[in-house]
Amino acid sequence: MFMNQLKGLQNSLVVIGSRFVSNSSTGRKNILAAAIAEESAPSHQWTKDEIQAIYETPLLNLIFAAQTQHRRYHDPSTVQLCTLMNIKTGGCTENCSYCSQSSNNDTGLKAEKLVSVEQVKEEALLAKKNGSTRFCLGAAWRGMEGRKSAMKNISKMIETVNDIGLESCVTLGMLDKSHSNILKDVGLSAYNCNIDTSREHYKDIVTSRTYDDRLRTIENVRESGINVCTGGILGLGEAQNDRIGFLYTLSNMSPHPESVPINRLVEVKGTKIVNDLKNNKNPKLTFEDILRTIATARIIMPTTMIRLAAGRFTMREYEQFICFMAGCNSIFTGKEMLTTPCNGWDEDKAMLARWGLQPLKPFATTLLQFLQ
Repeated sequence: MFMNQLKGLQNSLVVIGSRFVSNSSTGRKNILAAAIAEESAPSHQWTKDEIQAIYETPLLNLIFAAQTQHRRYHDPSTVQLCTLMNIKTGGCTENCSYCSQSSNNDTGLKAEKLVSVEQVKEEALLAKKNGSTRFCLGAAWRGMEGRKSAMKNISKMIETVNDIGLESCVTLGMLDKSHSNILKDVGLSAYNCNIDTSREHYKDIVTSRTYDDRLRTIENVRESGINVCTGGILGLGEAQNDRIGFLYTLSNMSPHPESVPINRLVEVKGTKIVNDLKNNKNPKLTFEDILRTIATARIIMPTTMIRLAAGRFTMREYEQFICFMAGCNSIFTGKEMLTTPCNGWDEDKAMLARWGLQPLKPFATTLLQFLQ
């Protein structure tokens, strides 16, 4: 089936790429060439105009440049497999318009209590058995303020994941410095706090916490010495300028995030975003938009792990293949993505084997040795 899908790949890319061919300019070519030049180092001072110039490069050239950048910094034959477990489902007081777990959205999802350490151990062992090397724990609430008992239990969960031999990652909402220090002390590998979209579009998606609230949590995590995982969701009714603004925020973090998850919105019945999108005036998200975002991210954040996350199950195999050509080197795999479907381990391992890719070993890196 995959080979049949690939037969039309070149023609598809040419058709998609034609959108920007007539807009090619010497200035755009110079910016792209400088970004991938052998003597260049990762920059943390990108302008929106520079990012736009790269983003609007004719697609075939953009993908080639992204793959060139990827091979310059990473072992192109390895991919990290990550698994996400929902440790506290539903009942979140935040009003994120896209989230099925928000109490402000009428999705019929029932709030549940924090799972046990033993349940986490069972799921982490299953993930390791199936080849995942990072195990992520997600809790649906605003943040860790006033949650001393939960912090103790989550600390035990992190230690359990570490003892099993997996990288540990959690996403628990907002953290102050004392919270991030506790997580560091128990050996947390990475903390996820997505910025979701551009600063400008953010207010149309979430109002219960600010963009700067998210950035402060990321700063606290970084200062505590924990790896930062932060990305966003494509398909929130954003314009192209918002995808550029999203990349602008990420690429000007210093250092760059250790990993950037790219999610494709999964519309859940009962969430506010479903109705919002019906009245949205911006063009609907296309696969081309996803691909350009990934390729641009790879070029401007060359050392970062770029992770295909929620919504990957909606992509055909050849589309996932092109995403890896554009610089992705990590995926979420397993049972589910919090409350939405996820590609399974067996399916993913078979797919990667067809492509000649190997799962990354625990606590290893795709970065080439001279960069470590």
